[in-house]
Amino acid sequence: MANGFSYRDLLVWKQGMGLVELCYRVTAESFPKTETYGLASQMRRAAVSIPSNLAEGHCRRTTGAYLNHVSIALGSNGELRTCIEISGRLKFCDSRNAKLLSEQCDSVGRLL
Repeated sequence: MANGFSYRDLLVWKQGMGLVELCYRVTAESFPKTETYGLASQMRRAAVSIPSNLAEGHCRRTTGAYLNHVSIALGSNGELRTCIEISGRLKFCDSRNAKLLSEQCDSVGRLL
């Protein structure tokens, strides 16, 4: 953009990227291999959707488009939060990792 402000400068985008990294690490380390194309994949896609939608909306350069993409990111955040809960109930994720994911997800949600 002309003023040099990028989506990469947004705190919420940076935290969203951290959430993606954490989500990939946790699902790779603790989820059963049978979930590679199931819940683990769903969580990863929801996590990736958050910073991706922020970037896309920011690059559209209109407030309406940006707000629409923030709304989509909020939906993905809710989806990820639900998947984290499911993974804990199914014992795919230990309580420590579930708590880390939940806290990061909640932090991103507040920023959104």
